[in-house]
Amino acid sequence: MILFPSLEELTYAFLLGFSFFFATLLGDSAIRVLILRQDAIYNGRRIMALSLFCWGLWLLFIFAGGVFTKFSDTAWAIRLCLLGFSAVAILRLIVLSSTSLKGNVNIVAASFLNPLICVIPFLALWARISYSIISIVYFFAFSIGVSIISSMIFVSVLNSVGMQTLGVPSLPLFKAFLLNWIADLNVPFERFLEKLGENRNVEVSLLKFYSSKLKTIIIVPSIHPGPFKNIGSSLLPSMLKTALENKLNTVVCVPHGLLGHEFDLASQIQNQKVISQIVESINFEVSGAKASPLIMVSNELATACCQVFENFVLVSFTLAPKTTEDLPQELGLFVQQEAERYGLKYAVVVNAHNSINGVVNLQEALTSLKEVAATCLKKAVALKQMPFEIGAATFVPEEYSLKDGMGPGGISVIIVRVGQQKTAYVIIDGNNMVSGLREKILSNLNSVGIDDGEVFTTDTHSVNAVILSGRGYHPVGEVINHERLIEHIKTVTLAALSSLESAKVGYDSIIISDVKVIGEKRLETLCLLIDKTLRKAKKFAFPIFAFSGILLMLFLMFV
Repeated sequence: MILFPSLEELTYAFLLGFSFFFATLLGDSAIRVLILRQDAIYNGRRIMALSLFCWGLWLLFIFAGGVFTKFSDTAWAIRLCLLGFSAVAILRLIVLSSTSLKGNVNIVAASFLNPLICVIPFLALWARISYSIISIVYFFAFSIGVSIISSMIFVSVLNSVGMQTLGVPSLPLFKAFLLNWIADLNVPFERFLEKLGENRNVEVSLLKFYSSKLKTIIIVPSIHPGPFKNIGSSLLPSMLKTALENKLNTVVCVPHGLLGHEFDLASQIQNQKVISQIVESINFEVSGAKASPLIMVSNELATACCQVFENFVLVSFTLAPKTTEDLPQELGLFVQQEAERYGLKYAVVVNAHNSINGVVNLQEALTSLKEVAATCLKKAVALKQMPFEIGAATFVPEEYSLKDGMGPGGISVIIVRVGQQKTAYVIIDGNNMVSGLREKILSNLNSVGIDDGEVFTTDTHSVNAVILSGRGYHPVGEVINHERLIEHIKTVTLAALSSLESAKVGYDSIIISDVKVIGEKRLETLCLLIDKTLRKAKKFAFPIFAFSGILLMLFLMFV
């Protein structure tokens, strides 16, 4: 037999729903103004979202109580509604404890204020059916105690995962991450990275070109520009570029070296340490005025470019059109050894980082990269060196933002003219680029008189974690119009060509001591922490909250 609600029941349901919604709005407004004021994460919209989610959970209990009432007494509807109150309170306690920056008193108040206000319409209804209000008051007192204790136990279980693996509790670390994700605050998360990081000495290689003045500098730090947004060294390429350009009035380029995320700096403090020491240590000595033409060697997988400047060599690698991501330091050591075999003193090695297209077997790629490196160096040192000219220009297109995949360093182009050959090094402040765009750029530069060249990205992670997508960022050219970007590059190239002057070259290697980096082991542990915490949450959530639910239900039945 199908049971249909009466008109009176429908009227009560409508009035109850309206009162419940109005009470939610009232409670959320009070929480925002009185309790969570100036909380960096919880604005009015997020407080309302939390309440609506909790409302949905509570309605499940209310609906179940309505079904029970059809087959039993009214008391079951009240018991299940009160049990829903407790479930919502526990959920709010856990969510706010995990995300809000406020103290425990504020968190408890924000967790219970809204449910207590929302239960008022029910109290008016229950009073009409002569249910014992004093029993409900006793339940609220018992429920608040059980909710707080069970939530504290659950939060302690989650925090223990971080303490065991990193020596810091999991949830404060999660809060610090949220602060950066939502409010762009870097300091809280970087405090943890500073505590967890390890000290390393880092090397910074510089190629300096002089004409009538300091013309341009290519800087390759042994620092990875990560991990994301404004955390650690994510902005280092553009920060270093800006600092040196302002001080030296020249064009500065910071392409990517051969290393991975284990060499992310821990904080902006470390950034400033690196930048300050580079600015203070840079000298203006030059040692040669000759260069070889650019040599490019490719096999089925890898491509190497070599250009010798007196007794220094600039070497770059790409796997384009296949994916070219972080490459190991082992490759740089191999190049340095090969260079020394031919009588060269220093090798400045760049990862072009200029194509993303699926997955590449790194070990197989490393074999190919070493092969082209050896061949390319052999050919380059065999060429006659001649006087050379340098031109450089830089431009930051205002139409592109971090969300488009363009960092604040914009586009820079360095032109090296040796004999009749004009080589263009194009440096884009971005995190990789779509496959095929490199080839488009180089092909189009032929039309403005460029014979050869390479395209680099800085691998800046300032563009990471600023959009919601599979990668969390857009490689250069994924949303930026290719033709428009190429026009910008051609314009910068023409500006660099117009500034060509006879030049001399110098090399610097700056060692910066005791720089705090994240480190490989800590990085792996951080990556695994979320998975470990979730697994522990799944393991302990049911027994903790099932036991709490049984306690609350027994209290309701015997109160």
